[in-house]
Amino acid sequence: MATRRTLIRPLLAAVLAAVIALAGLVATGARTPAAAAPTITPDRVFTPFIQDTIRDGRLASRGELLPTLPRDDPFYRPPADLDPHTPHGTLLRARPVQIQYLAVQPAHIRAWQLLYVSTGLDGLARPVSGLLMIPDTAPADGPRSLVGYVEANDSLADGCNPSFQWTGGDQVDPALASAMGPVAQMFSDGHAVMMSDYVNDGESGPHPFSVSSLSGPSVLDGLTAAMQIEEARLAPDTPIGLFGIAGGGVAAGAAAERAAEYAPHLDIRGTVLQAMVVDPASFERTADGGIGAGFVFANALGYAAGYPEDIDLDAELTPAGKALADVFHRSCQAVYLGTPFVPLGALFVNGRPADNPAFRRAYQENRLGQGIPNAPVLISSCRDDFLVPYRDAENLGNYYRSGGTDVTFEPSGCSLGDVLSDPYKAGTELFGMQTVPWLTEKLR
Repeated sequence: MATRRTLIRPLLAAVLAAVIALAGLVATGARTPAAAAPTITPDRVFTPFIQDTIRDGRLASRGELLPTLPRDDPFYRPPADLDPHTPHGTLLRARPVQIQYLAVQPAHIRAWQLLYVSTGLDGLARPVSGLLMIPDTAPADGPRSLVGYVEANDSLADGCNPSFQWTGGDQVDPALASAMGPVAQMFSDGHAVMMSDYVNDGESGPHPFSVSSLSGPSVLDGLTAAMQIEEARLAPDTPIGLFGIAGGGVAAGAAAERAAEYAPHLDIRGTVLQAMVVDPASFERTADGGIGAGFVFANALGYAAGYPEDIDLDAELTPAGKALADVFHRSCQAVYLGTPFVPLGALFVNGRPADNPAFRRAYQENRLGQGIPNAPVLISSCRDDFLVPYRDAENLGNYYRSGGTDVTFEPSGCSLGDVLSDPYKAGTELFGMQTVPWLTEKLR
């Protein structure tokens, strides 16, 4: 036991330091003072329960370090006779798995990989994979609650998504690192956590991660499927929260807007939206050619994957664009960080996709603000975000309010001044850790 502690505790301390360092690297801007949100102190993350998961956990064996890729794993293969009219939310299969991160296998957390049915743009059944994690912590009172946590995962390739990440795959993905703090808080608060992959992670890419008309229903159907796992013992009236950050915020926002019509059986109590893309055209015009240019390009490629009949990608791309797209289609999002400042005009024959009729319909169909959430919403975007204009978040919240939604604005501090004056607080706010107490309150 002493050897295990000696190995695991420094490793997790290094993980926390890496997360905070990442926050400092990606934060920018310089005008707005830090938001008056409470700082999430380390003891709120490394609670006695989380310490127990580390102390009682173990290091992965050599054979466990490299799990089978989803494309080679029979679990991810949908039934050959899947009826295209299978009701969305149907659980196709589930299996227990061991959570693993940086070779550490924590104790006291049960987990299952799922394959379930969601809805394609054509209205027909599409298989989607995901991951359900349940901590061995008792809820403070009432039934076990369930959070649909949607990662900042903007990857185009297969094998990049949560069901594989959290079981030892794709350990360098920044979305995984950004999720560790909030998910640890959720575990300590007694919440089960369901993560949708948006797609079947075993299906070859490119994946349409950016298309909210697909990702929103995938989140709702994942929650429905999770409650069908008998061993999980999640009641049909389980209180549910949604938490989405960045690309995951698009999915969570779309899920919140569509829940009343698409999944009225789900008892959604609240939604957190953190640094999400409200309007893909506005996002593109803001971030094109900037430090996040790789994600702008990936976003457009995701739409091309979702709308192949409308967007002839081969005809739209320049030679440079084709070469880069070939790399992106086979890569997870950590690679996209390596292509800053590349303008879309150098990659697309007809210039920026937001100004191109081939993309316009898809962008319009998938912007947020086309429905009204029934449950309260907390918006915690950054006023100095270099990727997503904060005015879009304000407009979205005001639209929700006009329809009767209880909306709370809590801007996060991410300016250069915030990072220099309090890098820890800026880092925790970048990942939305200060919003978890609000969501927990809604689920009690």
